[in-house]
Amino acid sequence: MVTAATVLTVDSLIAVAIGIGLAAATGFRVFLPLLLAGLAARWGELPLADGFQWLSTTGALVALGTASVIEIAAYYIPIVDHVLDAIAGPIAIAAGVIASASVMVDMPPGIRWPVAVVAGGGIAGLTKVMSALVRFKSGLFTGGLANPVVSTGETAGALLVATAAIVIPVISLLGLAILLFWIGKRVRRSAGRAPYIRSSDGRESQPLHGPGGPGRL
Repeated sequence: MVTAATVLTVDSLIAVAIGIGLAAATGFRVFLPLLLAGLAARWGELPLADGFQWLSTTGALVALGTASVIEIAAYYIPIVDHVLDAIAGPIAIAAGVIASASVMVDMPPGIRWPVAVVAGGGIAGLTKVMSALVRFKSGLFTGGLANPVVSTGETAGALLVATAAIVIPVISLLGLAILLFWIGKRVRRSAGRAPYIRSSDGRESQPLHGPGGPGRL
C-alpha cells in the first residue's frame, strides 16, 4: 500500500523539483534538456527511474545531440521558427512528461506518471505557449528583426533552467517562477502597444489613436 509517507520523502520532493525544472526547459527547446539529463546521468550525477536508463546510452545521447543542434539552428530561420512554434507544442508537452518522469526515482509508477503528466506536461506546455507569444509579438512589432534575439534567449533559457534543475533544483523552481512572471508581464505590456505600419514612402508609423483609444479618432 502506497501512503503519503512513502511518497513525500525529501528525496522524492527533490526529484519532483528536478523533473519540473527539466520539463519547463523543454518548453524552450525540446531536445536540449533531455540531452543534459542524459549526460548528467551518464556522468553519475543524476539517477534515472527504472525504464529510463536508455536516456544515458550512447545512441540516445548522439540522437539527442543531433536533434538539439538541428532544433537550435532551425529557430534562426525566418518563418520556420513560427512553424516550429505551431507544431512543437505537443512535442514539448510529451518531452516534459518524459523528462519529469525519468528522474522521479523514489516514486511508484502510480504516483510518478500522474505527477509527470500534470506537473511536467503542464509546465512544459505553459513555457512553450509563453515563449511562442513572445516570438509572435517580436515578429509583429519588429518585422522579425528581433526574432534571432528571442531564439538565443530561449536556447539560453533552456540551458540555464535545465542545468539549474539538476544542480540546484529547489532554487531553480523559484527562478523559474520569476522568469515566467517576467515573460508574462512583457507579453501583456507588448499587447497594449500598437504595431508599426510601413507607409508607401518606406517610413514607419503607428496607427492613429483618438481620445477613445485605438481605432477611435
